[in-house]
Amino acid sequence: MTSAASARSPQQRRHDVLRRLEHDVDAWVATAAEDGAAPHLVPLSFVWDGATLLVATPATSPTGSNLRTTGVTRLGIGPTDDRVLVEGTAVAVPPAELPEEDAEIFAGKTGFDPRLLAAPYLFFRILPRRIQAWRTPGEGDGRELMRDGEWLVGD
Repeated sequence: MTSAASARSPQQRRHDVLRRLEHDVDAWVATAAEDGAAPHLVPLSFVWDGATLLVATPATSPTGSNLRTTGVTRLGIGPTDDRVLVEGTAVAVPPAELPEEDAEIFAGKTGFDPRLLAAPYLFFRILPRRIQAWRTPGEGDGRELMRDGEWLVGD
Protein backbone atom coordinates (compact mmCIF):
# COMPACT_ATOMS: atom_id res chain seq x y z
CA MET A 1 0.00 0.00 0.00
CA THR A 2 1.28 3.45 -0.86
CA SER A 3 1.70 5.68 2.15
CA ALA A 4 1.53 9.44 2.10
CA ALA A 5 5.32 9.48 2.41
CA SER A 6 5.74 7.29 -0.70
CA ALA A 7 3.04 8.94 -2.82
CA ARG A 8 4.14 9.92 -6.30
CA SER A 9 4.94 13.53 -6.99
CA PRO A 10 2.44 15.44 -9.15
CA GLN A 11 4.98 15.39 -11.98
CA GLN A 12 5.34 11.61 -11.72
CA ARG A 13 1.56 11.20 -11.67
CA ARG A 14 1.24 13.30 -14.83
CA HIS A 15 3.97 11.24 -16.48
CA ASP A 16 2.18 8.01 -15.47
CA VAL A 17 -1.18 9.33 -16.73
CA LEU A 18 0.29 10.24 -20.11
CA ARG A 19 1.95 6.82 -20.36
CA ARG A 20 -1.38 5.11 -19.58
CA LEU A 21 -3.19 7.29 -22.17
CA GLU A 22 -0.57 6.47 -24.80
CA HIS A 23 -0.34 2.72 -24.13
CA ASP A 24 -3.70 1.52 -22.78
CA VAL A 25 -6.39 0.54 -25.25
CA ASP A 26 -9.60 0.23 -23.24
CA ALA A 27 -11.57 2.48 -20.90
CA TRP A 28 -14.88 2.35 -19.10
CA VAL A 29 -16.97 5.13 -20.63
CA ALA A 30 -19.88 6.59 -18.66
CA THR A 31 -22.61 8.75 -20.17
CA ALA A 32 -26.09 9.84 -19.17
CA ALA A 33 -29.13 11.17 -20.99
CA GLU A 34 -30.52 14.64 -20.31
CA ASP A 35 -33.83 13.17 -19.14
CA GLY A 36 -32.32 11.83 -15.91
CA ALA A 37 -32.25 8.22 -17.08
CA ALA A 38 -29.76 5.92 -15.40
CA PRO A 39 -26.13 6.47 -16.39
CA HIS A 40 -24.82 4.13 -19.06
CA LEU A 41 -21.40 2.47 -18.66
CA VAL A 42 -19.60 0.52 -21.39
CA PRO A 43 -16.05 -0.54 -22.20
CA LEU A 44 -14.71 1.14 -25.33
CA SER A 45 -11.33 1.15 -27.00
CA PHE A 46 -9.57 4.48 -27.41
CA VAL A 47 -6.62 6.20 -29.00
CA TRP A 48 -4.86 9.21 -27.45
CA ASP A 49 -3.41 11.76 -29.87
CA GLY A 50 -1.72 13.91 -27.23
CA ALA A 51 -4.71 16.19 -26.76
CA THR A 52 -7.92 14.17 -27.25
CA LEU A 53 -9.16 10.61 -26.92
CA LEU A 54 -10.83 9.00 -29.92
CA VAL A 55 -13.52 6.35 -29.33
CA ALA A 56 -16.10 4.70 -31.58
CA THR A 57 -19.52 3.29 -30.78
CA PRO A 58 -22.65 2.39 -32.73
CA ALA A 59 -24.49 5.58 -33.64
CA THR A 60 -27.78 4.31 -32.23
CA SER A 61 -26.39 2.87 -28.98
CA PRO A 62 -27.22 4.54 -25.66
CA THR A 63 -23.61 5.74 -25.46
CA GLY A 64 -23.69 7.20 -28.97
CA SER A 65 -27.05 8.87 -28.33
CA ASN A 66 -25.96 10.28 -24.97
CA LEU A 67 -22.68 11.64 -26.35
CA ARG A 68 -24.45 13.30 -29.28
CA THR A 69 -27.09 14.80 -27.00
CA THR A 70 -25.08 15.94 -23.97
CA GLY A 71 -21.47 15.85 -25.15
CA VAL A 72 -20.43 14.92 -21.60
CA THR A 73 -18.57 11.80 -20.49
CA ARG A 74 -16.32 10.26 -17.87
CA LEU A 75 -13.74 7.61 -18.63
CA GLY A 76 -12.11 5.26 -16.15
CA ILE A 77 -8.75 3.99 -17.36
CA GLY A 78 -6.49 1.44 -15.71
CA PRO A 79 -6.91 -1.07 -12.91
CA THR A 80 -8.53 -0.14 -9.61
CA ASP A 81 -5.14 0.15 -7.91
CA ASP A 82 -3.79 2.62 -10.51
CA ARG A 83 -6.75 4.56 -11.84
CA VAL A 84 -7.12 7.55 -14.10
CA LEU A 85 -10.43 9.37 -14.26
CA VAL A 86 -11.02 11.64 -17.26
CA GLU A 87 -14.00 13.99 -17.48
CA GLY A 88 -14.45 15.47 -20.90
CA THR A 89 -16.57 16.87 -23.66
CA ALA A 90 -17.26 14.82 -26.76
CA VAL A 91 -17.84 15.79 -30.38
CA ALA A 92 -19.24 13.32 -32.90
CA VAL A 93 -17.19 12.65 -36.02
CA PRO A 94 -18.85 10.65 -38.81
CA PRO A 95 -16.44 8.07 -40.28
CA ALA A 96 -16.41 9.89 -43.65
CA GLU A 97 -15.16 13.06 -41.89
CA LEU A 98 -12.43 11.39 -39.83
CA PRO A 99 -8.99 11.84 -41.43
CA GLU A 100 -7.84 8.57 -43.00
CA GLU A 101 -4.65 8.61 -40.91
CA ASP A 102 -6.65 8.85 -37.67
CA ALA A 103 -8.93 5.99 -38.73
CA GLU A 104 -5.93 3.82 -39.59
CA ILE A 105 -4.23 4.59 -36.26
CA PHE A 106 -7.47 3.74 -34.43
CA ALA A 107 -7.87 0.44 -36.31
CA GLY A 108 -4.23 -0.48 -35.78
CA LYS A 109 -4.20 0.17 -32.05
CA THR A 110 -7.65 -1.17 -31.15
CA GLY A 111 -7.74 -4.15 -33.52
CA PHE A 112 -11.03 -3.22 -35.16
CA ASP A 113 -12.14 -0.81 -37.84
CA PRO A 114 -15.66 0.58 -37.32
CA ARG A 115 -15.70 1.76 -40.93
CA LEU A 116 -15.92 -1.88 -42.06
CA LEU A 117 -18.86 -2.87 -39.89
CA ALA A 118 -22.43 -3.18 -41.12
CA ALA A 119 -23.88 -1.15 -38.24
CA PRO A 120 -23.33 2.61 -38.59
CA TYR A 121 -20.72 3.80 -36.12
CA LEU A 122 -19.68 7.26 -35.03
CA PHE A 123 -16.29 8.31 -33.80
CA PHE A 124 -16.14 10.75 -30.89
CA ARG A 125 -13.25 13.04 -30.03
CA ILE A 126 -13.16 13.57 -26.29
CA LEU A 127 -11.41 16.67 -25.01
CA PRO A 128 -10.33 16.18 -21.38
CA ARG A 129 -11.57 18.92 -19.05
CA ARG A 130 -10.52 17.27 -15.77
CA ILE A 131 -8.08 14.45 -15.05
CA GLN A 132 -7.49 12.75 -11.73
CA ALA A 133 -5.05 9.95 -10.89
CA TRP A 134 -4.40 7.99 -7.74
CA ARG A 135 -3.28 4.55 -6.68
CA THR A 136 -4.25 4.31 -3.02
CA PRO A 137 -5.73 6.47 -0.26
CA GLY A 138 -2.21 7.78 0.37
CA GLU A 139 -2.45 9.53 -2.99
CA GLY A 140 -5.88 11.06 -2.40
CA ASP A 141 -4.53 14.54 -1.87
CA GLY A 142 -3.44 16.18 -5.08
CA ARG A 143 -5.07 13.61 -7.35
CA GLU A 144 -6.47 16.36 -9.60
CA LEU A 145 -3.92 16.92 -12.37
CA MET A 146 -6.05 18.83 -14.89
CA ARG A 147 -8.86 21.32 -14.33
CA ASP A 148 -10.83 23.22 -16.98
CA GLY A 149 -8.66 21.61 -19.66
CA GLU A 150 -5.41 22.96 -18.18
CA TRP A 151 -2.69 20.83 -16.59
CA LEU A 152 -2.14 21.91 -12.98
CA VAL A 153 1.44 20.58 -12.96
CA GLY A 154 4.23 20.89 -15.47
CA ASP A 155 6.35 18.11 -16.89
